[in-house]
Amino acid sequence: MHELLKKKVLEANLDLVRHNLVLFTWGNASERDPETGHIVIKPSGVPYDEMRADQMVVLDAEGKQIEGDLRPSSDAPTHVVLYRHFKNIGGVVHTHSEWATSWAQAGRNLPAYGTTHADYFYGKIPCTRPLTQEEIEEDYEVATGDVIVATFGNREYESMPGVLVHGHAPFTWGKDGREAVHHAVVIEEVAKMAFRTEVLGNRRSVDQYLLDKHYLRKHGKNACYGQHKPPTL
Repeated sequence: MHELLKKKVLEANLDLVRHNLVLFTWGNASERDPETGHIVIKPSGVPYDEMRADQMVVLDAEGKQIEGDLRPSSDAPTHVVLYRHFKNIGGVVHTHSEWATSWAQAGRNLPAYGTTHADYFYGKIPCTRPLTQEEIEEDYEVATGDVIVATFGNREYESMPGVLVHGHAPFTWGKDGREAVHHAVVIEEVAKMAFRTEVLGNRRSVDQYLLDKHYLRKHGKNACYGQHKPPTL
């Protein structure tokens, strides 16, 4: 079942290693099948250099394991919550990349200090509130997903494809696993740039009109960045 999707999810996870976003087994990527709603995710605790496509775990939309001999990533329940509430996403990534995680551990929103940030994230990247002791002890991974969803409320999650979980680390998402990885790379880079920007003495976010220009030229209804793709005949 979902053999092609398993290969895609394996590659998305290996891309986290290629982009230096994970150490040991500190991260995971998943992708959702748009037809069935099934979720394919990496197994828990398996070293990246030993992972194979046939080890990927298949979950149903509620998070029940329906295929695979290994246990899914311990963060799988968080992925399930995000897929349930963010209907238009098809991929989720979680890492402990050092710069983005530093902002999460500081409990800081990640300001939009420049156009690199604005090309991908339409405003400051939010940091969630801390989880309570009760939330952590009752169902930690589900509570992590819930606090991400609560942080967004009615906010547009497609124009803000990432979040910092307070005291934890970043999660990103996209239309598929590959795009979620792309956003994980970007959130790490802008986190590094933002730290250096503050060290150099600036804490003023980029002007809204410049944020609009850079985000909307890539993602708005009249987006003009990149090459026009003619309709397929």
